Amino acid sequence: MSTDLFHRSGRLRKGYHREQVEDFLDRAKQVWDAGGPPGAVTSWHVRTVGFDLRRDGYDIGAVDEALDRIEDAFVSREERAGPNSWREAEEGVLARLQRGDGTRFPRGRALGLGYRVGEVDALTARIRDHLVLGRPLAVDEVRTSVFRAGRGSRGYREAPVDAFLDRVVDVMRRRGSG
Repeated sequence: MSTDLFHRSGRLRKGYHREQVEDFLDRAKQVWDAGGPPGAVTSWHVRTVGFDLRRDGYDIGAVDEALDRIEDAFVSREERAGPNSWREAEEGVLARLQRGDGTRFPRGRALGLGYRVGEVDALTARIRDHLVLGRPLAVDEVRTSVFRAGRGSRGYREAPVDAFLDRVVDVMRRRGSG
């Protein structure tokens, strides 16, 4: 009897690392059931989580669909509880910026298009320099940033990058910077 949460991708195809998926879902369920603690897992965490790819991993589409439903549930709860403090948003942005180049966001899938990793990393370095060191950066430079396409693993998935940049814009506006 199988205890897998999702169908597996098979031996010839890669899917999400099963243990990473299960660990994240366990943590999200614990936070959901407890009603907190605040910031431990939010809709943003669900939207931007990334997993390593492994042969015989969990089917990517099935996991992504489940994550979409979980994100929607967290969004609803967050809206009922009131807006997150901007300090929590800023802490999330700074945590993401601490990740190394090439590891800040989930990579693209197979032949799908995403944003070129180097271009996104260059902008995130400028954002870090602005938020941490006070170097000049206009909100509009972040808001209107455009990246060339990167195919497959040479690109970051677009949705997590876009969500992050939205949060950066919000943080910068609330700070009155840029």
